[in-house]
Amino acid sequence: MKQNVTSKEIIIIIPKKKYMLDKILEYFPEEDLLKADGFDDAIIGLDNSNMRLIYSKSICIEILMSDGMTEEDALEYFEFNVSSAWVGDMTPIWCLDDL
Repeated sequence: MKQNVTSKEIIIIIPKKKYMLDKILEYFPEEDLLKADGFDDAIIGLDNSNMRLIYSKSICIEILMSDGMTEEDALEYFEFNVSSAWVGDMTPIWCLDDL
């Protein structure tokens, strides 16, 4: 039997890393976590001893490349403007996961 479908089904896919941020915020709603702008999808965890977010360097590079940068430009931008920035004790942790 063929069924007539009159409405479109909408499927929302939440990226795994965004889900990670959502779970962290759910478990620690009162914490004031320092996030790096534009890199929510690169969050891979939390150092719960000092409440610092942990980011994947390789995913950060992918995000920059998806914004139109070459790999070389993305690496240079990341190293100079993102990972080398010190913003206090809550500065995020940058995981070198592309070795």
